[in-house]
Amino acid sequence: MKITRWKPLTLLCGAVLVAAPTAAVAVASPAQPTADDYYQDAIGKTGPELEAALHGIISNGATTLDYDGVWDALKATDEDPANPNNVVLLYTGRSQAKDTNGGDADQWNREHVWAKSHGDFDTVPGPGTDVHHLRPTDVSVNADRGNKDFDMGGTESAEAPGNFTDDDSWEPRDAVKGDVARMIFYMSVRYEGTDGFADLEVNDQVGNGTAPNIGKLSVLKQWNEQDPPDAFEQRRNEVIFTDIQHNRNPFIDHPEWVEEIW
Repeated sequence: MKITRWKPLTLLCGAVLVAAPTAAVAVASPAQPTADDYYQDAIGKTGPELEAALHGIISNGATTLDYDGVWDALKATDEDPANPNNVVLLYTGRSQAKDTNGGDADQWNREHVWAKSHGDFDTVPGPGTDVHHLRPTDVSVNADRGNKDFDMGGTESAEAPGNFTDDDSWEPRDAVKGDVARMIFYMSVRYEGTDGFADLEVNDQVGNGTAPNIGKLSVLKQWNEQDPPDAFEQRRNEVIFTDIQHNRNPFIDHPEWVEEIW
């Protein structure tokens, strides 16, 4: 039996905001709300009313990138605070030069944390290019994760120690378990089937295949509690809001809202 040990919250300092990427196919409203009033319409709500309010908040006025624009976006959102020439890879935690992106071995590419086959949204502008769930990952580690759901257990990844996998699930390393959970919860609220894409819903199973679902809900809720947002994740949310998509992941700002909805 594998025993998971949770790491203490780490504060990362000295992050520098980077200019926004220029490739976008929709333009957000120039008047962006401050962080203080961004969630005004959601305060005091619970359950389906809270989910509906958050969907409206994070959808209205959001900028949509094209898939090429995601490269530059990730170089800003996932910049290594200790080395501005590098990005931090999601599953390995490796700091790697920004200009080593591509599709070859040991390069980094664009991982869809909500696997794009779960809802068949591919890489067209929308959920396929939403930077809130796109992260830089090692090319072969990305392939090992594939389109698996998230759950505990399996065999440890040789190339990404601390990550485990079996036939139908992937368990990320402890330091990003909560990050993964909050990205999944964001996608489930952001895409409700009203914009030409599938209604994405998190559920409590694995092996979802091409259905617009990802699990395992009970495990993701546990990860959200055990790995709270750290400074890297909070900075990332701020960069996306301020410089790129002009919307936020509400579960980074309010992780307690996961229990209010699910």
